[in-house]
Amino acid sequence: MSESQIQISAQVQIKAVMEDEAGQRIDNYLMRQLKGVPRSHVYRIVRKGEVRVNKGRIRPEYRLKAGDQVRIPPVRINKPDEITISHQHLQQVQDVLYEDERLLIINKPSGLAVHGGSGLQYGLIEVLRKARPDAHFLELVHRLDRGTSGCLMIAKKRSELRNLHELLRETRVDKRYLAMVRGEWQGGKQVVEAPLKKGQLRSGERIVRVSADGKYAKTRFSPVLVTPQFSLLEARPSTGRTHQIRVHAAHIGFPLAGDDKYGDETFNRLMHEEKGLKRLFLHARSLAFQRPGADNRIQVNAPLSPELARLLDGWKGV
Repeated sequence: MSESQIQISAQVQIKAVMEDEAGQRIDNYLMRQLKGVPRSHVYRIVRKGEVRVNKGRIRPEYRLKAGDQVRIPPVRINKPDEITISHQHLQQVQDVLYEDERLLIINKPSGLAVHGGSGLQYGLIEVLRKARPDAHFLELVHRLDRGTSGCLMIAKKRSELRNLHELLRETRVDKRYLAMVRGEWQGGKQVVEAPLKKGQLRSGERIVRVSADGKYAKTRFSPVLVTPQFSLLEARPSTGRTHQIRVHAAHIGFPLAGDDKYGDETFNRLMHEEKGLKRLFLHARSLAFQRPGADNRIQVNAPLSPELARLLDGWKGV
């Protein structure tokens, strides 16, 4: 971000948390209050104590309560008229899988981050708000890695955001992914329970590792297609840790195809040269859940991108 793309917000703001804003994390609240500010900068001002709640320091995961007084410092923000969103990205967020007055589910493309920050001017949520200027509320319910495609939920009402966050915390959302891994899968269904811990490399790049002092994480893997060279798995994460499927798969010796962070370089090169794979093969295939207090069960399936579909062309039952 260059100096010509930023400006300084006016002054310190004191915001009172309303009833319909309660329950959300302070970092997510700040992202909505400070449109255009990279998430990394939001974390920085929270860690440095520049953001206060009821005059006290808080952590990024603090959940707001109705009546909380939030102090927001002056910050550098992107000028909205300086952000140019590509026509391709505007078209990609039109791939709607499900929509009603409270919820939107789209088939996220690979290569588009879910939000701006870390050197990115914008992400999917910013593109979506640009494409729907009359929408009063659009917020990510969960996240997908930049290279991952498939089902992504966006709340259109704050009450829906709270309801879906509760379902996710209680593992009442059935999330299923398709993942291609190196080698011939053995042993049928497997459950991986390995705690994960976030860290950083010297370069500043975020990395996740299996660690005894990490957070609990559980993924179920089931074979869909097995060949001597590669296997296609269905992955069902019970928890929603960063990079969970990718790290768990690599941990048990089956790194994902196209994974340049946790994968196998030789296998990735082979899949690129022989199969034409130019992306991470991880696709959020389906979502299913029962809304609280509602009779309807929502179940959504996201078709594979043409690139992934071509790779699997000829295989039945995928």
